[in-house]
Amino acid sequence: MTAAARAMDEQTILPDAANSAEVVDLLRVLRDRGQHVPEARARLVSADGTSSKPLPDGLHDILVKALEALANGYAVTIAPQHTTLTTQQAADMLGVSRPTLTKLLDEGRIPHERPNSHRRIKLADLLHYQQERRQERRQLLERMTAESLDMGLYGVPAPAPEEGDDRA
Repeated sequence: MTAAARAMDEQTILPDAANSAEVVDLLRVLRDRGQHVPEARARLVSADGTSSKPLPDGLHDILVKALEALANGYAVTIAPQHTTLTTQQAADMLGVSRPTLTKLLDEGRIPHERPNSHRRIKLADLLHYQQERRQERRQLLERMTAESLDMGLYGVPAPAPEEGDDRA
């Protein structure tokens, strides 16, 4: 395996592999960016300290999210993603079967391309669909909660299971 291929492998960092005090300290530094000096930006400094470059906002956000996860005891996995996915890769990302994904594509709910006999889905389109679905589910849950409150169902004990009921 070449060095470039190894660099593209998925890597998982466990929370106990990182010094938690250092993680919390780094997280505080990155979160404080711009609070005291609005134009301040985190910088990457070379190992020998002779050069530095500002950290792009997108990379800053990735580091903050990774450090937040580690600080909260979660493992962090870094995995490269192609910008276009096969139907199986897209289905795996959504946690659905490939036939279910194909149905979504056929219904036009997720844009896709067909450069040959195989469909390709842009990662950005899949992430957009995923975000829309999350918002729809959140709105539905809020609506159901509001209706339950209006009907006075919160605070009412659930009925006891009947004899022979498997839900007990």
